[in-house]
Amino acid sequence: MQYRQLGRSGLRVSVLSLGTMTFGGAGVFSKVGRTDVEGAGRLIDQALEAGVNLLDTANIYSAGQSEEIIGQVMRGRWADTLVVTKARMRTGSGPNQGGSSRHHLISECEKSLVRLHKETIDLFYLHEWDGETPLEETLEALDILTRDGKIRYAGVSNFSAWHLMKGLGIAERRGLPRFVSQQIHYTLQAREAEYELIPASIDQGLGLLIWSPLAGGLLSGKYRRNQAAPAGSRHLTDWNEPPVRDEAKLYDIVDVLVSVGQERGVSGAQVALAWLLGRPAVTSLVIGATNAAQLADNLASAALMLTPEERHRLDVVSAPPLLYPYWHQAATANDRLSPADLSLLAPHIRR
Repeated sequence: MQYRQLGRSGLRVSVLSLGTMTFGGAGVFSKVGRTDVEGAGRLIDQALEAGVNLLDTANIYSAGQSEEIIGQVMRGRWADTLVVTKARMRTGSGPNQGGSSRHHLISECEKSLVRLHKETIDLFYLHEWDGETPLEETLEALDILTRDGKIRYAGVSNFSAWHLMKGLGIAERRGLPRFVSQQIHYTLQAREAEYELIPASIDQGLGLLIWSPLAGGLLSGKYRRNQAAPAGSRHLTDWNEPPVRDEAKLYDIVDVLVSVGQERGVSGAQVALAWLLGRPAVTSLVIGATNAAQLADNLASAALMLTPEERHRLDVVSAPPLLYPYWHQAATANDRLSPADLSLLAPHIRR
């Protein structure tokens, strides 16, 4: 297992993290998985033995059951293991049971600590943007939680780039906790983050945790063109996270993934994960699993190094279109571009 620095923080995290959305199975999360305490204990032990040092959860996963299960499994064992949890999403019908207000964030953080049987949350994410609560209030809440020893680091998830930069600007101006990381969706099938979020991370020194790096299984190699979807699958039905806007292109990507995997004697899933691990600013991939074999296959991706030729094949088949103003910058500003700019524009510049 490799470990990477999380942004400009002093924290080192494994390049693969264990996602726990499958733990519990309450409500809508039953579509993802229904792993009980015993099964979760086996998966966590398997991940820790492989060198994973970061568990990823959220207060809303199965209405808190995911955190409770982790807490039962990890109670008294937290010394060398880090946890990510999140707050912002609605947790009840009350007017203050959602959002990023001081009230909601502090209340949910304290509930998470109880469920996790832990004194401090290592990395606490704002799970989604809140356009109604002033960011000053949100950042002050994170400052209170940090000073009280309830969280060590803070980050954001599912923010747009201007949301992110606004938060960083307020933090710097007011001496409040600075985000150290983003958790974003980014895959071969969905490379929109390359326009703004990844360049912003490079420029601002933020780490990147990637949620659903296999696009919820779409890039596992099990979904193939002109073939029935795997039994029990939720994708390409009424489940639209992540959305598939171009199904033909998805299958083109999967064809290359499977081809590279067959040539290397590994699964398409491992190839997709290895591609992400070689992308700029990526710190850790949040992998989920419902059984030991699936987890073992995903864990093996940490040791898979793709060749430049293999990466090129994957880059070409999955490349997003160069939107404005980026095509204009590639044509007319390419004499003065930063590493952040080049993370997107380099393949489009003719030297």
